[in-house]
Amino acid sequence: MRLSLSAPEGRIRSATGGLLGTSTMLKNTLFGLTAVLSVSLTLLAQGPRRIPLGDWPEARGPNRDGVSKETGLVDRWALNGENFLWRAPYGGRSAPIVMGNRLCVQNPTGSGPALQERVMCLDADSGKVIWEYKFNIFQSDVPAHRVGWASPAADPETGNIYALSVGAEVIALSKDGKPLWNRSLGEEWAAFTTHGGRTMSPLVDGDLVIVSAAISSWGTSANRAHRLVAFDKRTGDIVYVANPGSRPYDTAYAAPVIATINGLRLLIVGLGDGATHAIKPQTGEKVWSFVSSKRAINTGAVVSASSVIVSHGDENLGSSELGLIAAVDGSQTGDIKTTKWKVLGDQFGFSSPVIDGNRVYQVENGSRLKAFELSSGKELWQKQLGTVQKAPLVLGDGKLYVGTESGKFFILRPGAERADVLSEVELPLSKNSVQQADGTPEPILAGAAVSRGRVFFVSSDAVYAIGPRRASPVAGFAVDAPAERGEGAPAYLQVTPTELVLKPAQIIKMHARLFDAKGRFLREEPSASWSLQGLKGSVNNGTFLVATDAIEQAGLIKAVAAGLTGDARARVAHPLPWTE
Repeated sequence: MRLSLSAPEGRIRSATGGLLGTSTMLKNTLFGLTAVLSVSLTLLAQGPRRIPLGDWPEARGPNRDGVSKETGLVDRWALNGENFLWRAPYGGRSAPIVMGNRLCVQNPTGSGPALQERVMCLDADSGKVIWEYKFNIFQSDVPAHRVGWASPAADPETGNIYALSVGAEVIALSKDGKPLWNRSLGEEWAAFTTHGGRTMSPLVDGDLVIVSAAISSWGTSANRAHRLVAFDKRTGDIVYVANPGSRPYDTAYAAPVIATINGLRLLIVGLGDGATHAIKPQTGEKVWSFVSSKRAINTGAVVSASSVIVSHGDENLGSSELGLIAAVDGSQTGDIKTTKWKVLGDQFGFSSPVIDGNRVYQVENGSRLKAFELSSGKELWQKQLGTVQKAPLVLGDGKLYVGTESGKFFILRPGAERADVLSEVELPLSKNSVQQADGTPEPILAGAAVSRGRVFFVSSDAVYAIGPRRASPVAGFAVDAPAERGEGAPAYLQVTPTELVLKPAQIIKMHARLFDAKGRFLREEPSASWSLQGLKGSVNNGTFLVATDAIEQAGLIKAVAAGLTGDARARVAHPLPWTE
C-alpha cells in the first residue's frame, strides 16, 4: 500500500506558536492561534535510550558515530547480481535511516514551480513506497539540486520521524507519515538558508528533538548566530535556544554526536563559526568550544574516552594551509586553545571520520582514504578511492562501506598497514539525477545505513539495498543506556516554553524545571516565584494571562527557584484589521 500525504494549506500548530503545513506566512504564525488553557510538558529525566541492534535511527547510526555492531555483513555485491537486493528510483543527497522494516529518506520531488521536499518510507525488503509526505520550500534561495540535504531522524521511543527542510522548517511526522507539528524557523527566526543548502540532520535526545540553523530574532537574540534549537518532541514547543559560538561565516551541516566524557554528557557539533562546540544536551548550557577554521565546520566529530576527533577542509587559524584533523581533550571547559595532536594540510571538508580501535579513518576531499593512529595522529596509510568525496565512512563487521562522488561504492577491509578493496562497484550512468549529474555514474554524497545484515545507500538517482534476501536475525541492543537521573543541588533553572508568540488575552502554562550541575533533570518546581518584565498581564503559579490590550509587546516571563533565576521570552502581537 502506498500512502501519499502533502502538507495541508491550513496548518496544524503547536499551542505556543508552531505551525504545520507549508504555505501560510508569518501573519498566521502571529494571529492564527486559539487561546489555550494549558500546555502540558511531559519532559522527564533523560532516558533510558534503548535502540535494538538492527535499527539505524539517525544519519550516523544508533551511536551517531558511523559504526555498526552487526556481524556477517556483505563483503561484495554486483549490480543486478550477487547480494543485490533492490534499487528504488528515489534519488537524493542525504543518508537513509532504518527502523524495523522501514527505511526512510528525505529528497526532492517535482521540478520548477512544482518542486517540493519530501520524507518517504520504503519497505526494507522490497523498496516499495509505504508512505510519503511532501512539503513546500519557501523563504529560501536553496537551488533544486541541493533540496533534501538533511536526513530524517527517528525517535526510538515513539517511532515518530523528524525532518529539517532546506527552508528551515522542523517537521514532526508519526511513524505512518501523518503530520504531528511543525515549526518554521524561517518565519519565526529569519533563518539564513543560503544557496549552499547545508542543513543539519535532526537529533533526538530523550524528549527533545534538536536542530541547528543560522538564525536571528529580537532583543538579545537579534544578532545572527548559528544556534541550536531544542523542541519538545511531542508538542513542538521550544525548550531552549543555545548560542555557544560567534557570528557564522556560512551555514553548516556537521553531524552532531552525544558522548559522555568524565561523567558529563555532551552534545558535540561543528557550527558555521568555524568552531566545534560542546553543550549539555538537555539544557543547552555551553561547556567548551574549539575554534579551528575560518569557515564553517561540516564534518562530524567522533569520541574515544576524552579524545574528541575534529576536522575541517578550510583555512586554518594562523596558517595558510587548508584542512585539519586533530584530537582535542573533551574533558575541558571554556575556550580550548590546544590539541593533543593535529595534522594540517589534508582537506577533510565533508566526509566524517570513524574510529576503529586505535585507528581513525577519514576520507579527504580528493577521495583519499587515510588512517591515523588515534593516540598520536601519526599517518599509517592512505588509499585512493576516486577524485571527489562528500560521503562519510561507515564501519561494520571489520569493513568500511563508502560511496564516492565519482559514482562508485566501495567495501574495504582496513588494517594496521593498508586497506584492501573487497568490492568496487560503479553505478549506472545517471539519467534522472536530483544532483544535476546526468550522464555520469550516479554520485553518492551521503553515508550508508546498516540494518539486519543489509547495507542501504542513496545515489543521485536511486536508493540501493544490498545484502541477503531475508533480513538477518539480530538480538540485543545497539544502545542500552540507563536513565540519566539528576542528583545533588540544583544548578540551573530552565523556563519552558522558552520562546513564545502570543496574542492578547491568551493563557499559557509555564514550567520551571531544575537541573543539576551535569545538566540532568531534577524536578519541576511548583513553588517557583514568577514575574513579568516588559509584558502586560499577570502570572500566577506559572500561569501567564496576557493582557487584553490590543498592543504589541515583547518581554520576559521570569521564574526564581532554589536561588536560581530563569526566563522565557514572549512576543505579543495585536490583531490586524482583517479576517480570513
